[in-house]
Amino acid sequence: MAAAASQVTGLLVAVQRGDAAAVNQLIPVVYEELRRLAKRHMARQRKGHTLQTADLVSEAYLKLVNVKEAGWKDRIHFFAVASQAMRSVLVDYARRRGYAKRGGNPIRVSLSEADQAAEEKSAEVIAIDEALGRLAALDPRKSRVVELRYFGGLTVEESAELLGVSSKTIDREWRWARAWLHRELGEERSR
Repeated sequence: MAAAASQVTGLLVAVQRGDAAAVNQLIPVVYEELRRLAKRHMARQRKGHTLQTADLVSEAYLKLVNVKEAGWKDRIHFFAVASQAMRSVLVDYARRRGYAKRGGNPIRVSLSEADQAAEEKSAEVIAIDEALGRLAALDPRKSRVVELRYFGGLTVEESAELLGVSSKTIDREWRWARAWLHRELGEERSR
């Protein structure tokens, strides 16, 4: 695992320097882990979501390799940024689908419970993204902890290493952020 981590880190540094060959070498090395990350993201989506796991990986990867000056520190940082890119892809997808609570798709073919559930799940993705934006304005690190733990699937230790704080700090901020988001999303539903 350490060899693979250092290989990814070395390739990321080469990509940052503009080495086109490193981009091609990076794909097979990180693909399976990106796929696992995408599956975690997709598991939180509505049933019948039309975006496939492979599409999510591809869209996120394109965002990642096109980022200039990303400054990836290491493998953990890369996958945290990848998770953020995947979340961004899913939020953009939900918005394009027109399921935002303020608008939605004005033409309905069916009023079945399945359609209602799909709309609510898409609206939930957008609501979580908006709530995370408010949390980031209030406390950027707590927002980052949520991104790393919930969306990125990073452990407490990996999150602590990436953010340069103790595991106890991550535990405390994770509990606080979850409670804040729960309250915030609950208030949003009652509006």
